[in-house]
Amino acid sequence: MRIRPFVPDDLARLIELTIDAFRPFYEESFRPLVGEVVFANQHGDWRADYHVLVAGLHDPAQHKHVAVAETGDAVAGYVAWSVDPARRNGTITMLAVDAAHRRHHAGTALCEHAFAQLRAEGAEVVEIGTGGDAFHAPARALYERLGCTALPVTVYYRQL
Repeated sequence: MRIRPFVPDDLARLIELTIDAFRPFYEESFRPLVGEVVFANQHGDWRADYHVLVAGLHDPAQHKHVAVAETGDAVAGYVAWSVDPARRNGTITMLAVDAAHRRHHAGTALCEHAFAQLRAEGAEVVEIGTGGDAFHAPARALYERLGCTALPVTVYYRQL
């Protein structure tokens, strides 16, 4: 596996990968959990939202970066991060791994790559978040293996 910087030609594939990676969360976890009204209000157009979100992840002038993992000709995944140089703080803003490359340490390699880049940009601390549901259990396990400390947070939704 090779990790390389994002290039604009990656955008369409990264959007597709993100939608594929998170489809089970939205359609099989979040929607059944909260019901149709809350789902529609919070994430009813989640696919379109990812077109906008992923397109804005890479902006070096704003200290926002993306790296892409490849195996052969295939994109295995990507990581996006940002850094606040004044606070010496970094954030992993997105980690997505293609289903065919999960459980092969692509997520670990991508996180470690981002951590190294953040250190090079002067960050002393990194923040990375994920969900507390079953879908996100592998991400939580990965972040704990990487030495991250979980901060318990609970979010409640209610239809009015």
